[in-house]
Amino acid sequence: MNKSMFTYRKSGVDIKAADKFVNFISNISTKNKGKKMYNNIGGFGSISSIPKNIKNPKIVACTDGVGTKIEIANTINKYDTIGIDLVAMSVNDLIVQGAKPLFFLDYISINKIDPPKLKSIIKGILNGCKLSNCSLVGGETAEMPGTYEKGKFDIAGFAVGIVDEKKILNKNKIKKNDLVLAVPSSGLHSNGYSLVREIINKKKINIKKINFLKKELIRPTKIYVKEILKLIDKNLLNGCANITGGGIGDNIKRVIPNNLGVEIDLKKIKILKIFKWLKRFNIRDKEMLKTFNCGVGFCLIINKKNLNKVIKYFPKNYKPYVIGKIANDKNKVRFKNEIIWSP
Repeated sequence: MNKSMFTYRKSGVDIKAADKFVNFISNISTKNKGKKMYNNIGGFGSISSIPKNIKNPKIVACTDGVGTKIEIANTINKYDTIGIDLVAMSVNDLIVQGAKPLFFLDYISINKIDPPKLKSIIKGILNGCKLSNCSLVGGETAEMPGTYEKGKFDIAGFAVGIVDEKKILNKNKIKKNDLVLAVPSSGLHSNGYSLVREIINKKKINIKKINFLKKELIRPTKIYVKEILKLIDKNLLNGCANITGGGIGDNIKRVIPNNLGVEIDLKKIKILKIFKWLKRFNIRDKEMLKTFNCGVGFCLIINKKNLNKVIKYFPKNYKPYVIGKIANDKNKVRFKNEIIWSP
């Protein structure tokens, strides 16, 4: 062959390497699926059956990414957990509507096919799907030389769930004097990393040499699917909110009825160590609450008579606790008291 001829491979795209990776995904996802799904990885589309036990099924769909947490993975060369984050960011939104996750698809765009890195990411995605009791049924891997610098990549996820119309969590179920509960986060989850990285870069912090940071900054997002679906099944939940970008205030107000507000007592929040570490860098309380979950990964809105019943459905490290209540208030979210940052 004439060496001067143009080929796709010479331009930076290796179709053979991509095909091998697709085969890897197909094989590993088939071994890991826990229920019958008509996945067609490597084909043009995947088919899923609608569960027969749902009388009036409604489809719910979500999409999200993991943001610049990817750069932390690149820094410490650890890729086996950001796939969990990817699944969590979508399925934790699905359950806010009362939906049970059915299946998940991923999109990975990268400078050059890197089998060890990509396989590690996919294993994390499969782990996240297992934790969510859903299946990875397909996706896309795009090799994009020139768009991404060497070693750089991005990932996105797409989740589809289903809910019986009678079990949809809507604002009408939320009433005055309902309790607002905080379910602990596992840490930063996948939000606020641009600010975290700004601090790290400006302060010249080598996270690879600090075990606490190396562990906390890559810790995967807690997936709340199993616990929330149990509460919905038992009719113990009036509403809930996934606490992501925008913090407690911006996210919980999305589920509050127009005629009501929510009062949050900030001194009741149990602050995790990673947020206390960040607070040392002269970040205002308002900025902390707007950027991070500050230890509250998910909020539940329940009838106060069900408090003890709700708590028992959560494991030891994620027991919900009361941080506020629903009230008649023109302000959608009212914070009272100050956060207690000290131990």
